Parts: sequence; structure tokens; C-alpha cells
Amino acid sequence: MRTRARSRIHGFADIETVFLDRDGVINENRADYVKSWAEFSFLPGAAEAIARLSRGGKRVFVITNQSIVNRGLVSRAAVEAIHRRMVREIERYGGQIEAVACCLHRPDEGCSCRKPKQGLLLDLAGEHGLDLGSTVVIGDALSDVEAAIAAGCRAILVRTGRGSDQLGTEWVDDLTVASDLGEAVDLLLESPLTAP
Repeated sequence: MRTRARSRIHGFADIETVFLDRDGVINENRADYVKSWAEFSFLPGAAEAIARLSRGGKRVFVITNQSIVNRGLVSRAAVEAIHRRMVREIERYGGQIEAVACCLHRPDEGCSCRKPKQGLLLDLAGEHGLDLGSTVVIGDALSDVEAAIAAGCRAILVRTGRGSDQLGTEWVDDLTVASDLGEAVDLLLESPLTAP
């Protein structure tokens, strides 16, 4: 059963672009990582929610940390194959993902792209001519939210994936929180003026 989304910020009427985290937002998290398409499982309603964003005129991108590559667990080609299949499946529902941006680095490598750093967002903005002030990041972890804030985006935290475990942090109270991607999309497309 869904719980009502809560927010202390104004509506999302000006949002043109949506950045989605992958694991825990689009598909189920796995403790041993998603290493093949056979291990990829869409969260209930996620593909349909992305299709609704596309029908609503939103540009959609995916930003994801995939350190499994530099950990030596899978090849870059294997991760890219998963993403091509994910995009094709979403297209079957009527959704469109313009690009998938991946950080392949381990946390100890000190890159500028691994969330909570904002490199993936800045790169996509530059490549696709995006105004980050009219974007939102939907993620299941504080690292997604921190990347959004650093890049000048807004953020929605979903309770799927790791999201529920993140809610004990004090400053999360100032965030928009939704049960899942479907409810986050409801917020974006309904564009409420204020929170209930």
C-alpha cells in the first residue's frame, strides 16, 4: 500500500527533464549487484511510470553508479547490454530514455562522476543542452539527493530500494518523499502548488 508523498517545496510545474537512478528506482536492488539481464527485474509499475513521463513531455535520462565494472565483476560491455535491453523494454511501454550515464569507478578511485558527486548530471546537461534548474533527480539514496543539490537540481527520494533506510536522517525531512517511482511521477505530472 502506498503512503502519501510528502514535500516541503513548491510544485514541479517547471520541470522539463527527469534524471532517474537505476537500482532501487527502476529495477530491484541486489546485494550481489545486477550482473546480467537475467538478474534485472523491473520494480512494479516502473516501466509504466517512465512511459507516463514521456507522454507528459518530460525528457528522461538515467544516471547510475556501476562500480561492478572496475571491481572486475562484469565487463563494461555487459553493463551496456543491460542498459540497451532496459531501454528497449521501456520503449515497449511507450517510454523513452534519451541516454544512460554510468559511473564505472570504485568509491576509492576519487572520480568526479560517482554520485554523490555531480559529474554525471553536468555531463548530460552539457551534451544535451539541459537547464539544470528545470530538472529533478529521482533516487533511492542520499547520494542521489546530494548529487542533485550539488548540480542545482531538485530531488525526490523514493522509499523503494534503499530509500526507506535513508529516512532517519534529519535533513531528509526537507525533501520530497514518494513511495515509489509511480508516485513520484504523479507529483511531477500533477504539479501541486504546495505540499499537503
